Amino acid sequence: MNQTKRKAIRHFNDPGHTHFLTFSCFQQLPLLSRERTRHWFVQATGNAKEKYRFALLAYVIMPDHAHLLVCPLLPVYDIALFLKAIKQSVARKAKHFLRENNQNWLEKLTVRRGNREVFRFWQTGPGYDRNIHTENELFEKIAYIHNNPVTRGLVTAVEEWKWSSAGWYNGNRNVVLSIDGDLCRMFNFVQVQGR
Repeated sequence: MNQTKRKAIRHFNDPGHTHFLTFSCFQQLPLLSRERTRHWFVQATGNAKEKYRFALLAYVIMPDHAHLLVCPLLPVYDIALFLKAIKQSVARKAKHFLRENNQNWLEKLTVRRGNREVFRFWQTGPGYDRNIHTENELFEKIAYIHNNPVTRGLVTAVEEWKWSSAGWYNGNRNVVLSIDGDLCRMFNFVQVQGR
């Protein structure tokens, strides 16, 4: 019997650490290519950061994945709950929408697990989560996030991509998700110790 093992990801809930998170769509399908699904992701992220008290430092929403750079505003937190809140909210809205509007896509995103059928908007598993320890690494991740649309050939300049925080860093405060950089610095929760 050929069983696929789930990849084990350990989350490190270290006080003050910034987290670089990646959310990948099921089978790298472009499930975030529509405005409605991107808005679901924006809404879920805003709700999760308020509920679990995280500051948002950078983001990009691509057609087949999204990146967030967040830091906790509380010394005791669980990054897995934050990830789960976003993923479950988007998946539920997508499933409801497809049930009402597109049975073909609903079937494509439904897989069998034993006797059960499971809807998959996101890639199986907890997602990618990397703790950021230094200021240099923090700035490198912000640049990486903002360059995603340029690297993919979706735009020619980072600030042209509406679904990223690059515009905010270039002085445009009219972005789809507000950045909490000042709040995070105020609480001094961005870990910048050298390793």
